[in-house]
Amino acid sequence: MTPKEKSPSKSSGRTRPSGHGQLLWLALGWVCVVIGAVGLILPLLPGVPFLIVALWAFSKSSERFHTWLYTHEIYGPPLRAWDQHGVISPPAKFAAALGMAVALAVLIASGASPIVLAIATTILAGSAVYVISRPNRPPNS
Repeated sequence: MTPKEKSPSKSSGRTRPSGHGQLLWLALGWVCVVIGAVGLILPLLPGVPFLIVALWAFSKSSERFHTWLYTHEIYGPPLRAWDQHGVISPPAKFAAALGMAVALAVLIASGASPIVLAIATTILAGSAVYVISRPNRPPNS
């Protein structure tokens, strides 16, 4: 692996909290790793966004776990693709868009107020546009 693949530039030079703060970031990281791992198996639960949050939380709490996740054989490639090039794979885009559509459908079916629907629709539509507009693969690949 190249040095860039071994350690993302976004975490270098940052100070980490100590004590309870570090434990909270570490706990958030592991919760997100578990949800992300389940999301890679279940079709309606996007896994990579949770792994990105886990990577971020580990960057604030544990260089060891951050490096482990970033270089992991299964979880590492999509994380490195996002970190280095802002890439989201087409299946991940589809899962994210489908999840947002299902969330909106649940809100509508639950009888949410028009203002809640308007806010949720605006946020979800903006999020979907952002996700879909990301590149599908790194440049020159």
